[in-house]
Amino acid sequence: MFAKIKSVIKELERYSISKERKKTLQPLINFIIEKKEVGKEISLNFICTHNSRRSHLAQIWAQVMAAHFKVKNVNCFSGGTEATTLFVSIKETLEEMGFVFKTTSEGNNPKYSIYFSVEDAFVIGFSKTFDDAFNPTNNFAAIMTCSQADENCPFIPGAEKRIPITYKDPKEFDNTELKKEKYNERSMQIASEMYYVFSRIK
Repeated sequence: MFAKIKSVIKELERYSISKERKKTLQPLINFIIEKKEVGKEISLNFICTHNSRRSHLAQIWAQVMAAHFKVKNVNCFSGGTEATTLFVSIKETLEEMGFVFKTTSEGNNPKYSIYFSVEDAFVIGFSKTFDDAFNPTNNFAAIMTCSQADENCPFIPGAEKRIPITYKDPKEFDNTELKKEKYNERSMQIASEMYYVFSRIK
């Protein structure tokens, strides 16, 4: 794991998760444990409306924490009710935290190989719908990271379990001087909760 990311993870140890949020996260913990106990692949698809901000943060941090806690056979994906782009502020936020983005496809919706370690596989990041061919079609958990997607998608085809774990959208600060701070805050919140989830996997 890259040194800068290791230092971010070390910082997460001082974050506390409320009892209410622990209750919200428990179904995801249960899903991962159930799959692990029977030796099956653990597929997690993080879903938000535009697949541009929160769902990418959750996908990437979940993959990092699976590697950090050595939970094997975890594959994390993300998708939206519509495809847009991986928002540039998410890329910038994660790069400041030590991630390395390599562009593999240009255009309005670029594709990235996102590295957090030399030992672990990179994460492929780009905006897509939750049912895109890149994503799993069955035996996965659909984790709803925004309330709009949660409300508008009562049924996710192929999902074995549907788990709402919603986050506030940093987009509302895009045209303010708080933008950088709020994107960092949301990234750290999601990272701390994924840290908690994977720390519970024994």
